[in-house]
Amino acid sequence: MRLVKARVQGYRSIIDTGYFDVETDKTILVGPNEAGKTAILQALQKLNPPEGVELFNPLRDYPRAKYDEDIVKGGIDPHTFTVVEGYFSLDDSDAKDLPEAYRDIVYVFGRRLDNTAWHRLENAPAQLTFSDIDKDLQKILLHFQETATAKGTTQNLIDAIQTELDSIIGKLAKMSVISAQQASELKEWLKKNLKYLDDDDTKENARYEKIEEQLERPAENASVLKSCEKMMPKFILFSNYFKIKPVLHLRKLADRISNNSLDDSQYDYGNICLLKFLGFTPEELADAGDTTKFNNLNDKTQYEQYKAQLDARDYKLNAATIRLTQAICEVWNPTRDGRDANKLRIKVDGQYLKVVVEDELGVEVELDQRSEGFQWMVSFYMVFFAEASDRHKNAILLLDEPGQSLHALKQAEFRETLSKLSAKNQTLFTTHSPFLVGANELDKVRVVEMTERTTGTKVNVSLTASDSGAMLPLQEALGYDLAQSLFFHKKNLVLEGLTDMWYLESLSDLLKDNGKTGINDQIALIPANSASKVVYFATILHAQNLKIAALLDSDAEGDTAAKQDTLVNAVGAKRILRTKDSYVGQVSNSEIEDLLRDTLLSVAKNQCGWDAIAVAQAQPTRPIVDVLKSVAKTDFSKYKLAKAFIRWSRDHSLNDLQHHEIEQAEQLIVKINKALQ
Repeated sequence: MRLVKARVQGYRSIIDTGYFDVETDKTILVGPNEAGKTAILQALQKLNPPEGVELFNPLRDYPRAKYDEDIVKGGIDPHTFTVVEGYFSLDDSDAKDLPEAYRDIVYVFGRRLDNTAWHRLENAPAQLTFSDIDKDLQKILLHFQETATAKGTTQNLIDAIQTELDSIIGKLAKMSVISAQQASELKEWLKKNLKYLDDDDTKENARYEKIEEQLERPAENASVLKSCEKMMPKFILFSNYFKIKPVLHLRKLADRISNNSLDDSQYDYGNICLLKFLGFTPEELADAGDTTKFNNLNDKTQYEQYKAQLDARDYKLNAATIRLTQAICEVWNPTRDGRDANKLRIKVDGQYLKVVVEDELGVEVELDQRSEGFQWMVSFYMVFFAEASDRHKNAILLLDEPGQSLHALKQAEFRETLSKLSAKNQTLFTTHSPFLVGANELDKVRVVEMTERTTGTKVNVSLTASDSGAMLPLQEALGYDLAQSLFFHKKNLVLEGLTDMWYLESLSDLLKDNGKTGINDQIALIPANSASKVVYFATILHAQNLKIAALLDSDAEGDTAAKQDTLVNAVGAKRILRTKDSYVGQVSNSEIEDLLRDTLLSVAKNQCGWDAIAVAQAQPTRPIVDVLKSVAKTDFSKYKLAKAFIRWSRDHSLNDLQHHEIEQAEQLIVKINKALQ
């Protein structure tokens, strides 16, 4: 089960985030400090938290500025106010045991301020309402009464037939949904009065069977809801604050827990998770090595009991160590000499529990003497395994500022680790570091901003935000990529915008996956943010004595840029590429989107809800972006369309494109490679 969309309201700095989409693998929440990124993760965790995680507390969690008006004075009802809701899609393995009609459902789950929950299904068979069965119920009731009268049944029993029905349906309105309980009671009423169904009345027998069949739907719906709730993933929140301590005094921790004297529950959270992961309480581990309860270890029986106690402890510690080391090695990108993750060991020495790392020479050092990134990984996995329990494969990871303490270049390497984690578990993480946002994964970014306290935290679903601070990680990520190009890439293709880069990268990947030639790996793609800025970027790169080409749309802005002497001098006329040179359609002022016209029409309809196919067919000479704008109106976004295509390309192959689209893509990429050979 995957989270596909979420919304948070009335939680700390959040008034209403609005709905925001969640990627199937990795979603990155970027924004400055104090924008509310952490609050979003905290609220999401409470959708389906691990055992022991505190739920909502109105006094502590509801926005302070609105507490008096909304809570004290009764502006809202905590029993009806939903704080967080999530929309979940089902994997094939989730759906296989559900009825056929429910295989493509979306499961929606919400938690209210008083911590009660609600759920419903979307894209499922319509729920049974009272209006669906009301007329047939009244007619079958009349039939029962008429048959009972003909059989000489007493008036009291005849009246009871209607009284019992009235007690079940009560004050149901026409559009009231029939609950599973009400459906069960109605089926019992039908069964009880089956003796009054005239076997020779074909019409009423058919009506009886119809009502019975309809009454199966509420139970089926309730059963699917129950199954979905069981399948819903746990939300595991991990913060840098939860760092595992390399040396832990077991008895002192046990005493603090038993006396309820923890100075800060979060301070000990990582260590408590460590013990949970190991399968011990602090008391058990503290007692395991305690010899005081044995009055004579020279006694063979007592000695064997003591030895068995130690063996059981060591077995658990060793098994946990192996599991932890294997998991970390699958995702961690260690130092070149491999010392970080060579071998973890968890040891108990008297009352002290130690986490040590053994290097290739067999030398043991405590965890805090290894790299910050490795310490983060160890601490994370301790919490993850402990909180996810046996459901870790279906857990959603919420990472708050991962790798914050790492050097910038190490953060860039750490991106690979995060990608490996997200391949196994859907991951949402917050950051304000540009080095944790790859230039090739900007479609996974959601911009978090808070311009005013009165409006609270917002999540922007496009790459635009009113707060420049929120956009800084994106801007710097692109700037960093450009800087890398200046130093490491001798060949550079300057593009009009970010979406051009997304389309080219996706097409190149599709071609390569099909055994064809993609964009040369030595070529860096540089988005300039507009046609007019292509000249500026090209000039900067030219000054570094680098090889440059430019790709411009064949619209008015592209024409203007292509004619500028500065660009011609910097790039050379042969290296100014135009989309029209690879386009075979009827649009005279084609943009890069027109090379994928047919596929984008399908993607726009299926993923964005913009059905422009008929309009495009009627206007074949009109640029596809203009066509989609005319249909989508204010909802249209080039970013949204490009992100939808990226998602499409990850789930499809090259042959799913139209034949002429493949030819256009191949021709364009051949021209790019030739221009920069």
